[in-house]
Amino acid sequence: MKWFMQFFYEGGWLFMSMVTIAALAMLVFFGIALGKRTDPKRAQFYLTITNDLGLLALMIGLLGQIIGLYQAMEYIAEMGEVSMQLLAGGIKVSSHTTLYGFFWFIITKLLIVGYRISPFSA
Repeated sequence: MKWFMQFFYEGGWLFMSMVTIAALAMLVFFGIALGKRTDPKRAQFYLTITNDLGLLALMIGLLGQIIGLYQAMEYIAEMGEVSMQLLAGGIKVSSHTTLYGFFWFIITKLLIVGYRISPFSA
């Protein structure tokens, strides 16, 4: 758990929190879809929202990385020459939000596929 908290804080609280909020909302809507199994039309509606929220988590993660890389490039432009270690460290940190967004996107897809192939789906 300690490594996760370090990963979360290194990624930046703003974008990591936004990805987390989208992921939690995705889980809530997936739970609602599970509750609506007897009404396929309503279940599909909530699965669509679940899918959209998973994609939103991914897009927020990508936006966080792009903004992080832009800020790093501004810093490099001000400093002039920078070491490769500093550059690699900046790229690594900026990738945290993207990795986190991809994680939740994959979870979303696994949940939706699992729902559709389960005997509980309509």
